[in-house]
Amino acid sequence: MSLLIGALIVVVSVFGGFVAHGGQLLAIWQPWEIVMICGAAIGAFVIANPRSTVMRVAQVVSAQFRAARYTRAHYVELLQLMHALFAKARKQGLIALEADIDDPESSELFARFPEIARDGATITFIRDYMRLIISGDMDSFQLENLMDVELETHHQQAAEPGHAVHRIADALPGFGIVAAVLGIVNTMSALGGPVEEIGTKVAAALVGTFLGILLAYGFVGPLATALTRHADDEWHHYTIIKTCLIAHLRGHAPKVAVEFGRKAIPEPLRPRFEALEAELEPASSGA
Repeated sequence: MSLLIGALIVVVSVFGGFVAHGGQLLAIWQPWEIVMICGAAIGAFVIANPRSTVMRVAQVVSAQFRAARYTRAHYVELLQLMHALFAKARKQGLIALEADIDDPESSELFARFPEIARDGATITFIRDYMRLIISGDMDSFQLENLMDVELETHHQQAAEPGHAVHRIADALPGFGIVAAVLGIVNTMSALGGPVEEIGTKVAAALVGTFLGILLAYGFVGPLATALTRHADDEWHHYTIIKTCLIAHLRGHAPKVAVEFGRKAIPEPLRPRFEALEAELEPASSGA
């Protein structure tokens, strides 16, 4: 939603100000300039990136039009799930978690947290490391190092769409200049003709430079920043799980292990200690 609101503000501010100063919007409407600039940018994007990155960009961009994924309610449910896992392990032993970890779709414990249970990547992350904890073959330092390797790799992959779009934003002013130069070449062929025709062609050429700069700094550049922030949000999400798991493996009580995770949540989304504690009691009652 913020993507649409921001784009609307840019459009109204730029074009509204242009019209307020006596400009005519039809003078800016140069469809072939748009085709040249956007077509060149898309072509360069396809050349520079593997198909997996292109597909990933499409997925992440579409996600920007949906409601925010990582909210305070999401993190509360995540911490409830981690607390339920740790409480069951503490009461019944780690072996009691094997059935839940092996088949989370049939697990009553995971079923109590539907939003997290629908996130296949998160469940896989939790399952993989809970299996290692249950096996007892790794200490907390070894497990933390393994998690760091996976999280670094994941973050690099998740950040690549933002980097790819940012590179296109950097190139757009150059493509605008290309369109403007071609417009001037077209204008030169009209020298000696009516002044009105020459003026129209020069205006079209200048619009190319304008569009390249506007697209770069008004739309594509901010979109790249939003995609990078999306990758950072994912990294925070998995770091919270990691923090909880390591605290549990080091022998902390379930509530203490979850408190470690709560402290890793970004401040604007972090639930208050008292509020989270009140949420943990009913969530763990079925463990």
